[in-house]
Amino acid sequence: MMEDVRRWLIESGLTGQIAGYLIEGAEVLGVAVLAFIANLIAKSVILRLVQQVAKRTRTDWDDVMVERRVLHRLAHLAPAIVIYSMAPLALTTPQLVVFFERAAQIYMLLAGLLVLDALLNSVNDIYAGFDVSRRIPILSYLQVLKIIISVTVAIFAISIIINKSVLVLLTGLGALTAIILLIFKDSILGLVAGIQLVANDMVRPGDWIEMPKYGADGDVIEITLNTVKIRNWDKTITTIPTYSLISDSFKNWRGMSESGGRRIKRAIPIDMTSVKFCTPEMIDRFSRIAMLRDHIERKTKELSEYNKKHDIDHSVLVNGRRMTNLGTFRAYLVAYLRAHPKIHQDMTFLVRQLPPSEKGLPLEIYVFSNDQVWANYEAIQADIFDHLLASLPEFELRPFQSPTGDDVRNSVLGSAG
Repeated sequence: MMEDVRRWLIESGLTGQIAGYLIEGAEVLGVAVLAFIANLIAKSVILRLVQQVAKRTRTDWDDVMVERRVLHRLAHLAPAIVIYSMAPLALTTPQLVVFFERAAQIYMLLAGLLVLDALLNSVNDIYAGFDVSRRIPILSYLQVLKIIISVTVAIFAISIIINKSVLVLLTGLGALTAIILLIFKDSILGLVAGIQLVANDMVRPGDWIEMPKYGADGDVIEITLNTVKIRNWDKTITTIPTYSLISDSFKNWRGMSESGGRRIKRAIPIDMTSVKFCTPEMIDRFSRIAMLRDHIERKTKELSEYNKKHDIDHSVLVNGRRMTNLGTFRAYLVAYLRAHPKIHQDMTFLVRQLPPSEKGLPLEIYVFSNDQVWANYEAIQADIFDHLLASLPEFELRPFQSPTGDDVRNSVLGSAG
């Protein structure tokens, strides 16, 4: 048929070369029209129909695939298949046939790569909906798979362009192994680190971690092949190489989150010159404190029996055993914290003295709150120490505090007066 058209064009006064160009142009235009029609049908009819069906189903996975445009990218294969199939039938020039076949093959490879990329993204989104995804993230493994697929597609595309066997290219790549390892060094280290992180359950998305070396202090929001993203408490994002979580140390607060408590560990230094034995008047005053009533009664009886048994001379205060205002205050703190509704009673519970120093005698509270929310935890801690500081004068104790400028000025003015 094309020969008849060529003959007719020549008879119409055109040269053979021009007639050949016109025929080739018409053939290319015909294949392009067929490819356009196939693309139109795939996207305007089939794709829309599939999207409507996906919206009406109760499952979520098909909605994720639509959102990730898996089907949209799959529709790109339709015109490529038409070009590859119709080129030998519609084109008469061998060179054009070879060109369009190779172009269609490369286009199908690229379209297939995009489809697989979207499909793997969909798999990650679907997997993220399961609880196990917090413990075993798969994003880094999917990224490794994407790299392998991309390299494979690149090898096949090059083999099509240069018209050489894939095996020939693979043989040549063997000599480039060192260069490839250098290029993908970070990815290889990230893959190894990712496997170790998951196998040892060292960090998960959602964990609160601290890594001062990188200025990171916040929640892990993403673990990828090469990086770990952390949203700090000031809402900045810190990006850390995945392998650094293996090679460097970091603190993971997950144990605190899972324990049900959050540690309160803070001390107030007591002025040691304010520590003294309790007088009868002080003991009488302390016994009127509801939380100390039982303690005072029990302690008074215990000390009285001990001193009587050992025939203690009460004319000297250091003889025998006596209550002190600091010891009574510690007993009050224990009773106060035992009755506090926000203190976890089943975890470590200490009110202790730390070694004295030139900055006083530290009295430390070491307990756990049962509310782990940061703002609530800070409020609980602040309320406890507000009460502690306000209670010190009731026990005739003073907190230790370095002299301020006002203290020095008052002292000078007092001396001058």
